[in-house]
Amino acid sequence: MNKFVYGFLFLASAALAELKPEPLMRIENLPEKYPPHWIIAVDAAFFHMSNGKVIVLDANSDNAATRYKGMFNGSFIPQFYQGKFESKMYIIETYHSRGNRGERTDVLTTYDKANLQPISEVILPPKRASSMPTNFHLQMVEDDKFALVYNFTPAQSVTVVNMQKQEVVGEIPTPGCALVYPMAGRAFASLCADGSMMSVQLDGNGGQLSSARTEKFFNADTDPIMEKAVIHDNVAYFPTFHGRIVAIDLSGDEAKPVGDWSIVEGVEGGWRPGGISVITADSEGDLYVMMHPDGTEGTHKYPASEVWQIDTENRSVRRRIEMALPVLTIAVTRDDELLVGTTIEMNIDVYNRASGSLLRTLSDFGQETPFMLHGAN
Repeated sequence: MNKFVYGFLFLASAALAELKPEPLMRIENLPEKYPPHWIIAVDAAFFHMSNGKVIVLDANSDNAATRYKGMFNGSFIPQFYQGKFESKMYIIETYHSRGNRGERTDVLTTYDKANLQPISEVILPPKRASSMPTNFHLQMVEDDKFALVYNFTPAQSVTVVNMQKQEVVGEIPTPGCALVYPMAGRAFASLCADGSMMSVQLDGNGGQLSSARTEKFFNADTDPIMEKAVIHDNVAYFPTFHGRIVAIDLSGDEAKPVGDWSIVEGVEGGWRPGGISVITADSEGDLYVMMHPDGTEGTHKYPASEVWQIDTENRSVRRRIEMALPVLTIAVTRDDELLVGTTIEMNIDVYNRASGSLLRTLSDFGQETPFMLHGAN
């Protein structure tokens, strides 16, 4: 018996001796322009919000080990923005000097897309809105020169940051109006509770040059508009609670409503929009709206069992894509090939956008609550 044990240990030692040690501290950079099938999942870490994540994934990969490309952290429900003109990503986040208490510090942090390392940060007034993530808490205008941060204390305002100088240059009151929707040039719009929209033009220093309000174009009592919108070719498309699409032209000096239409008229089943990030668009301008049946008062956060593709030119439903599992948020990849959605199991289902077929499920990539998805630039 002892001879057998010794022989086994000898053979095992010889086998281990042939194993080369794995090199440590090997760091590889990602491409500055991400491939078209990559996506970015913003995980709010909803049950411990100080540990959010921004995760880069290859949605076209069936290899669980290699489709994970990297991540960086963001504190207290980070709000995310992808740079359009430089290889950078941006988040606004909040820290407290004693972890969950103490002096509050809000920062706008810039990350390098290639190495996912922080490049710089700007200290913000400690008043940025701390709420469920949207695409319009943080936006940029004038070729990403000015960053716009939505504040809620509950007084509403927008902090303006000059990204070239890396400094806060002003704060613009937006009483009764929420979020920042980028307009053409050096301007933004905010959605107002009275059914209107406020437009603000900035001067060259980031101060307020002028402002205007539209006439009321929705009724918050009878059919509220969702703040979740998608912008394509300077037109913002907003779904309403009852299933209309409202279009707002943001290409001029002032926001201008340019029409609305129902996507549920004549459709049985009580279908309504719902979810977290309810609407997205492809490069041709078709909309994709998350829909659930038997909708009623209070179901506007329900996950979607179908995603409806909307033709904005003909103002009609082009097709309905059934989800394998209900989804809470959706996005389309840059090349329009993939439609991705966060499921009720907090995984990401990947569909062929053209056929609507389920290709794969992305799971076990360190996620907890990936409430926002973005096709990578």
